[in-house]
Amino acid sequence: MTTTHPTASPPYRITPPRILRAEWHKLRSLRSTWITVISAVFLVLGVGLIMGATYTSGGGDSDVDTVVLSLYGSVLAQIFLVVLGILMTAGEYATGMIRSSLTAVPARLPVLWAKAVAFATTVFTVMIATSVVTFAAAQAFLHDTDQAASFTDPGILRALVGNAGALTLMGLLALGLGALLRSVPGAIGAFIGGVMILPEILGMLPYDAVERAIMYFPTQAAGALGSATPIPGTASPGPALLALSLWAGTTLAAAALTLKRRDV
Repeated sequence: MTTTHPTASPPYRITPPRILRAEWHKLRSLRSTWITVISAVFLVLGVGLIMGATYTSGGGDSDVDTVVLSLYGSVLAQIFLVVLGILMTAGEYATGMIRSSLTAVPARLPVLWAKAVAFATTVFTVMIATSVVTFAAAQAFLHDTDQAASFTDPGILRALVGNAGALTLMGLLALGLGALLRSVPGAIGAFIGGVMILPEILGMLPYDAVERAIMYFPTQAAGALGSATPIPGTASPGPALLALSLWAGTTLAAAALTLKRRDV
């Protein structure tokens, strides 16, 4: 008589929360994460304090939006967050870690989505806190100048959240480029050339249609999100957020398609 035994179920199942937890653990355990994030925080805070401490009413920066003035360091911080996004995807191809990740999760795409969620949550949380603290610190110097403002003034909170959101979306765009190109130098070069330099070159063309289109390029859209008052020649915050989200989403979608169709 043959005795049948029930098939033992695996002790662990692959679920989205577990994949996300694994990607979060990888993100926070890497030294590069701490170096890039802390560098970004100190750049925003340090430049904000310098701008506040050295500002005088009626000077050359008197017409600059007060949030933009306080968060000038975001332009430099963006570089570090872009590098972090690229390292999170392309860096795994460079080290070979991606083979282990995709062996553990044969469906593949949940790995990319988990990386994007872990990155976006971390960067947005850190940068919104940094933006608020930097603005408050800068206002300690600016309170008796023509750049004095408070959190309750129109557009201030929206601009602070928009600045953090813009940095997060730019980082996600870079993360998508890293997954798409699978090369750290290649992704960095593509970001610099396509996102930062290309709009400047196109801006030299004497066509109104090109000028209007450039308003919705990533860098220009990100600038519009971080200003409490409208900046001439830029899109309004709503369309700018939509444009930047589409840039990041399209890049991630292209990376997902490549990940699904190509071998590791």
